[in-house]
Order: sequence, then structure tokens, then C-alpha cells
Amino acid sequence: MRKHLTRSLALAIGAALSASAIGATQAPSFNITDLDKDISPCTDFNGFVNAKWVAANPIPADRTRWGAFDELREHSLETQHAIVEKASRDAATAKPTTIAQKVGGFYRSGMDEAAIEKAGITPLKPELDRIATLKTPAEIAAYLNDSFARGQGTLFFVGPAADFKNSRMQIAYAFQGGLGLPTRDYYDKPEHAAIRDAYKAHIAKMLELAGAKAADAGKAADQVLAFETRLAKASLAPVELRTPENQYHFVTLADADKLTPNLSWTKFFAAQKADIKDGFSLSQPKFFKEVDTMLAEVPAAEWQAYLRFHAVDNAAPYLSKAFATQHFEFHNKTLNGQKEQEPRWKRVLAAVNDGMGMGLGELYVAEAFPPESKARAMVLVDNVKAALKTRIEHLDWMSDATKQKALEKWATFLPKIGYPEKWRDWSGLEIQPDDYFANVEAATRYDYDYEIAKVGKPSDRMEWGMTPQTVNAYYNPLDNTINFPAAILQPPFFDAKADDALNYGGIGAVIGHEAIHGFDDEGSQFDAEGNNSNWWTKDDRQKFEARTARLVAQFNAYEPLPGKHVNGELTLGENIADLGGANVAFDALQLALQKDPAESKEKIDGYTENQRFFLNFARIWRGSILPQRQEVLLNSDPHAPAQYRAIAAPSNMPAFAEAFSCKSGDAMVRSAYTQVKIW
Repeated sequence: MRKHLTRSLALAIGAALSASAIGATQAPSFNITDLDKDISPCTDFNGFVNAKWVAANPIPADRTRWGAFDELREHSLETQHAIVEKASRDAATAKPTTIAQKVGGFYRSGMDEAAIEKAGITPLKPELDRIATLKTPAEIAAYLNDSFARGQGTLFFVGPAADFKNSRMQIAYAFQGGLGLPTRDYYDKPEHAAIRDAYKAHIAKMLELAGAKAADAGKAADQVLAFETRLAKASLAPVELRTPENQYHFVTLADADKLTPNLSWTKFFAAQKADIKDGFSLSQPKFFKEVDTMLAEVPAAEWQAYLRFHAVDNAAPYLSKAFATQHFEFHNKTLNGQKEQEPRWKRVLAAVNDGMGMGLGELYVAEAFPPESKARAMVLVDNVKAALKTRIEHLDWMSDATKQKALEKWATFLPKIGYPEKWRDWSGLEIQPDDYFANVEAATRYDYDYEIAKVGKPSDRMEWGMTPQTVNAYYNPLDNTINFPAAILQPPFFDAKADDALNYGGIGAVIGHEAIHGFDDEGSQFDAEGNNSNWWTKDDRQKFEARTARLVAQFNAYEPLPGKHVNGELTLGENIADLGGANVAFDALQLALQKDPAESKEKIDGYTENQRFFLNFARIWRGSILPQRQEVLLNSDPHAPAQYRAIAAPSNMPAFAEAFSCKSGDAMVRSAYTQVKIW
């Protein structure tokens, strides 16, 4: 019932296309009636492509955003819904032994609302009773050791990832965490005072639902907020966490024990049964030093309040209606503006994806991803990779010495398409069709055991960090892989029946985006082997940073909410990838069109292939978002708002101005001085 480090660490050391989730099928082609002819593409390209669609497609009451990704997610959920419903019926007549039966039994248990209501908080009582016994720092530390070993740990994250200095081996990483609000700024900035008050009320309400008297719950809420405020002050901000030096701090167990004498890492990892060998990454020493100080200074009753609240809050979505509703009221409605809960089947399906995502993915691929899609996508990957190689070779600002290293890294890219070559084994996971909470706990522990067992073993480049049913893509700098799950290989991103322009403007730009992540502000600090090392000359690095600084300035100027701007530093990696990815994909399209000159001159629906490239590029970013959700993302998300992703890269590309006959002075045409070219 908590996220593993491998998922959380990816936010810092990996790079994904979008925060949106799960995918499926959609009608192919580009509908030109969506275009708003009253808006000039040279003035507002996002409005020209997307304004009519956005006006005609308001955000559903059970969502906080709505756009191209979300449409795909809805279609995918329907596909997955059919899969789990059938599996649920099958599980009703057989003991869960196959993957389908386990997935079906898991889903079936979550849909049994009568049993869940009858159980109330009873499933969580053993955890709360254990917390109530904690009296000393040693007992609290022992509880933390045990709760992590069961996959239930709070306060920080622990899990495997490749060693920054020896990427061929997996080591353990301990990473800051423990906050109930989005970032550390929510604990002390005046503009977040109302959210803090609402959070405190939510804490009290959750504790009351768990059996506390109102007065006691109110006092405990004050203690929890004060506790988390101390953690927040010792935590690094999202921008700081983008720096590799703030993600990796290798220590021996002995040195770690000296830094945190009240929290023995020797005992902790022994409880996890993790093969630590020479040491691990205590990634943010200041944070863990504060945790150690708090073990000594904070009274046990306040530790109990913190641990009790998070045990209840983490479990709430899987308990009776009162708990699930209160969880929704704060996390979804107050914090993010969502008006209504999603229907129960979607929430239960989300739990199945969280606990058995790869198992469900195996069923999804068999249902929704034909082998020919994988083969066609690989052709696009190869073409975009070739275009990237040419761009690197012809960079006018980079020396030959650094180019050679960049090309070495390019040569070791490993593209992975659709789904894993080898599926996970789920035989050790026992599912009870009549006990939802037990199934969530069992799947959580099973996943944690699976992850922690990687520590001390060789890295596996073929393993996936996303399920096949995820509408997303990602780059991993520690193994230099670019990964494209099955669900994104469909319209509007990819359509085997569409013209080249649409595919290169969609999935081609995505492929280029992920490849460019290997050369963004963070990925460029990792070499061809996935090790954190400097392969740049000093002069080239300075030139690179001068160019990226101009991109930071561009995004700092965007203002999605009154008085609230995009953080150009936080979003820099994604913005570099968008810009480079669009350029590389456009180059790849030109190479494809050279093979058929007639096609390059032929218009489709009145638009040239170059125009259609940019039309589809903007289309994939269409959408709208609630202001509350937008504010949370501005503070925490490394992706810029979608409306700016639709226009930023094209506005920096002379090819866009040429395609639409835009002139100097038009809003979508940047001057030679402000135009940014990096890769």
C-alpha cells in the first residue's frame, strides 16, 4: 500500500513522457474539422489545433484533466475492464492459480462492497495495535524495519536501482519521503496555508474514523503536521532532486550506522533480507540525519500519531466507504479539485494495476497488441535514431571530442517496444477472492520482495519499469534504454494506416523525446554504460548550459495561472527532450519523404506532410486541467503544462514557420536571438 522506490526514484533519475496513465484504442486519422480556422497557426498554434476540441470536451466530473492521453486511458480502461470482468467470473468457480484467475480474484474481492463494509477498520487493527505499543526509539526503529519488510514502510523510500558508479550492478537506495503534502513548500509557504488547514482537518477526521475521540484526534493532527514540517525542512526540493549528486550518496553500513545511530541500517537491511555487499546509497544524508534526531527527540506519542495516521490514510482506499470517501475528499477534491469519485470499478482496477500490473499487462497484450504493431514501430525507432545520429554529427557548437562520446552513447541505446520479452512469475502470490484488503497487502509485499531481491545482483536491461497498458514512454539513464509500452503505440501517436507525417509527428516525436533524454541536463551526466561520469569537455559543457539557460528563461515566462509561472528549471529535462525530439522526428520524416518525392508534395485534407507533422505534434498535447490540479503540478511535476508543450518546440523550429508561411513578428516565430537549438 505504498509506492516502491523504483517508482519514486524514476521521478528523479528517469524521464517519462507524461504523468498520464493507461492506454488503448482510438479511431485513426486526423480530423481537420477540429481545427479552429478563426485562429492563425502563426499566432496560437495550440489554439488553432486544439481550441475547438477543448471547448467541446469539458473535463468530466470524476477527472482533474482531460485530453488526448485521458481519452486513451478511458478506452484502455474499457479494454482492461472487460478482461478483469471475465477473469472475475472465471475466478468465482476455481481457486486462483493462473494469472487470469489471480487478477480476476483480486478484482472480484475489490468489487465485493458488502464484505468490505462489514469488515470496516478490522483489517487494519493489527497494524494500529502494534503502533500503540511503541514506547522507545529502539521499538520505533524495530517497527520501521518490520513494516518495510512487509512492504508497508512509511517515512522514506527504499528499493533497488543500478549503481551510479557501476551501472551493471543493483544496489539499494534510501530516498527521502514521508510527506503527506506534494512538496516541502506546502509546509511553510503562506499561499498554501489553506491547504495546510485542510490537511490538518483531514488528519483529524481520519483518526476519528479509526476510533479516536475528537479532542484526541485534533491534538494528534497538530502533532502530525509538526512532525511532517520537520521532515519537510530537511527535504530537498524537486529541482534539487534533479541533480545526480543529490540522488546518490554511497556509504558502507558502518558509516551509515554512525550517521544515524538510532536507526541501524545494518539491522534494517537484515530485516529486508537485502544483499547489501559493500554498501548502499543513503541518498539525502541531511534528511536521514534529521530522522535520526527525531527518533531521539520526538516523544513516542507523536511518532505514534504520525505512523497511525499514515497507516490509516494509506489503507483508506481499500477500507469501507467512510474511509475511502474521506481520502477522496482531501487528496482528490480539496488538493486537486476533482468533483466526483471515479466509479468503483475504475478504483479497484487501479489497485489491480498497482499490485499486479505486469500480470494484467500479459493479459492486455494478448488482447490488444498485435505483433505487427511492434514490427512497424521498430522501423520508426530505427529511422528516428538514424536522424539523431546525423544531428549529433552536424552540431556546430560541439567539439569532435565530445561528439565522439555522444555517438558512443547513441550507439548503445537499447529500444524496447511493447512489452517484456519475459513475463514475471506470479505463482508465489496467493489471492483470496473474498478479502480485498488482504489481497492489496499480499500484492504489495510480493512486489516489495520482488524488488528488494534485485539488490546485489546484476542489472537487467531487459526489465521494464512500466506496464504494457501504460500510455507513456520513458528513458532510463542507468541502463541507457528507451521504452515504449504497447498502449502508446496507437492513434493519435501511432497508426499503421496513417501517412508518415502523422506517425512522425506523434510517436516519432515521442521516440525522439525519449532518446534526447539521454542528452538532457540530467541524462547528459551519464555515459554510454549508464554510469554517472563526465564525458564532456569543459568548454562544450559551458556552451550546453548557456543554451539550456535560454530554454529555462522561455518556460519561466509561461503563466498558466494568474501570477503562477512554469518552473523552467524543474521542467528543463522534459523541455529539452520535447525540443530535440521534435527536431529529430522532423528530420526523420524528411528522410522518409525523400524515398517518395511525390508524397512529400501531395496534400492530404488540404495540408502538406510537413504541416500535418506539426498538427499531430500539437494534437497529442491537447487538453485542459483544473486550476487546483495545475497548481499542484506547477510545484511538483517535471513536465510543463500541455498547452505550452504544443507550441514551445515548434516556435523554436524554422521548419514550423516555413511550413505555415509564418513571418517575423508572429507569436509563433522566435527571433534568431531567442530561438533555442540544442540537439
